[in-house]
Amino acid sequence: MKILNLYAGIGGNRKLWGDEHEITAVELDEDIAKIYQENFPNDQVIVTDAHQYLLEHYKDFDFIWTSPPCPSHSVTSYFLNAQGTVRFPDMKLYEEIIFLMAFCKGKFCVENVKSYYPPD
Repeated sequence: MKILNLYAGIGGNRKLWGDEHEITAVELDEDIAKIYQENFPNDQVIVTDAHQYLLEHYKDFDFIWTSPPCPSHSVTSYFLNAQGTVRFPDMKLYEEIIFLMAFCKGKFCVENVKSYYPPD
């Protein structure tokens, strides 16, 4: 199976996938990507923006795992708001969900935190 692992970090989610798959990991931070590559030397690791990579390559994979940055969706927003940090949630999360639901022919998983709002 061809798997796309977006926002790969050091590969925490990757540990249980086994070695029988062809995995492409995308991570923006070069130092973090090097650690991922050391942990999973058989995976292809690409240092670039995962959000853009998804748009350009989603058709190339059987399964897509994406975990876009989520702090602005987290329940910690209650605390931050009370402390004076007032912000909108970063909508890249929902951009990816809507995009994948409409156009992805394979399977996908969008992993994220428990949100401060009802997700439906």
